[in-house]
Amino acid sequence: MFKVVALLVRKAGVSREELIAHYEDHHVPLVTSLAPGPIDYRRNYVVSDGVSGDFDVMTELTFLDRAAYEAWVGVMYAPGSGVAADEETFLDRSRTRSFVVDERIG
Repeated sequence: MFKVVALLVRKAGVSREELIAHYEDHHVPLVTSLAPGPIDYRRNYVVSDGVSGDFDVMTELTFLDRAAYEAWVGVMYAPGSGVAADEETFLDRSRTRSFVVDERIG
């Protein structure tokens, strides 16, 4: 398996509730409508304990292999897909960080 973790920060002026609503109700359906998606697509929203964090959501994407991931990214960010434009409405894309991870369970 091939797994990518992305740390996302909401755009200034977007509340936590607005972030979650837009991501779940608009962005996820947009992304999943464009191409067969990852095997697993998880969104983990930070629960604030009164301390400011470095990110608002950790997204986990699991694919069969690197080739499947690269093909998916090619579709997601192709001109006219609408994905990048949608992200601009609710995320501070300049602060997005993503990593390929070696997941170990157990």
